[in-house]
Amino acid sequence: MAEQHYLVGLDLAGRRVVVVGGGTVAQRRLPRLVATGAKVEVIAPEVTPSVQAMADAGELTWHERRYADGDLADAWYVLCCTSDTEVNASVAAEAERVRVFCVRADAGSEGSAVTPASGSYDGLLIGVLAGGAHQRSAAVRDALLDALREGRVSDQARTPELPGVALVGGGPGDPELITVRGRRLLSRADVVVADRLGPRDLLDELPPSVTVIDAAKIPYGRAATQEAINDALITHARAGKFVVRLKGGDPYLFGRGFEELIACAQAGVPVTVVPGITSAFAVPAVADVPVTHRGVAHEVVVVSGHVGPDDPTSLTDWSALAKLRGTIVLMMGVDKLDQFAKALIGGGRPPSTPVAVVQEGTTRNQRILRSTLDSVAEDVVVEGIRPPAVTIIGPVAGLATELTPPT
Repeated sequence: MAEQHYLVGLDLAGRRVVVVGGGTVAQRRLPRLVATGAKVEVIAPEVTPSVQAMADAGELTWHERRYADGDLADAWYVLCCTSDTEVNASVAAEAERVRVFCVRADAGSEGSAVTPASGSYDGLLIGVLAGGAHQRSAAVRDALLDALREGRVSDQARTPELPGVALVGGGPGDPELITVRGRRLLSRADVVVADRLGPRDLLDELPPSVTVIDAAKIPYGRAATQEAINDALITHARAGKFVVRLKGGDPYLFGRGFEELIACAQAGVPVTVVPGITSAFAVPAVADVPVTHRGVAHEVVVVSGHVGPDDPTSLTDWSALAKLRGTIVLMMGVDKLDQFAKALIGGGRPPSTPVAVVQEGTTRNQRILRSTLDSVAEDVVVEGIRPPAVTIIGPVAGLATELTPPT
């Protein structure tokens, strides 16, 4: 049976750590070393652009030369990351003489230390060693981190350490597009107040003890008033529950998240804000529409289509938007597309401007309609496109044709 390594955590803050080599292997190891607060010194005649950037930012010191005997003086920890076996062997030999633990990236068994497959989760640093079976240790590490993030493995840190409310952006709909932090907090919730546009599949994974409240049903029929939602958040939080307000997209992009933050703040309820992947950019992306593209669009404007361009409550200058040449991302405007198209064409946008409409983007029900500004209103009716949908107006909406290989 192979000898087992002794897994230990090193306090490297303020201590000299030497990394010999500045290639891609060093590039992978350096961020975590820098994060420990160590005084990291890289010795290499050349480094990757990423390592160069870390040196330029003052995160580490780069000695632009080859390794020389004596470079490990006063070091606490050493990593050999060059592609030259002889150099790595020389570094390891010096480390042995001066009694400094040394990792050999090219031959782990020949160093005096090995680097575990590691990852972080909510203040925990997870490390896995598998006796040199790197793929196995990485697989176990990944599985454990996924289990922690999804709440399948408890880390014993629950409600007492999580007071108040978390405003969590759930992303555009695909349950895998919620952020890691958002999923972690959701797994710890006592109460979840959910929007219909949030990632519904994640609710099925919650333990039976979690109270799930449909925001569309509290308590005034199908469309809850914002005041009722605010009251639910505050009431449950004051009762000592950890409340997650699970919203679609990002809480602050037409999500009324800041209204909920204000209400909680005025009630003395602490709030954690977790940004989400906004549908305004993610949904176009899955429909092969980049909202910006070099030489095509230098600006992108996200606009609410909740009210029409002629509505007295509208805060949007549609005549100004019509003069822009870039991208307009229209949210919640499917039922008024004829009005928006007329306003843009009347303001100077070419009728032939490409338009893409994506219904329920990133979900199993996703549908994509490609049209032009003068025809899109009629086309969405003919094709039966319905909310929720994102409309992208501008030259970028026509770039998908470039994905077809030439015949």
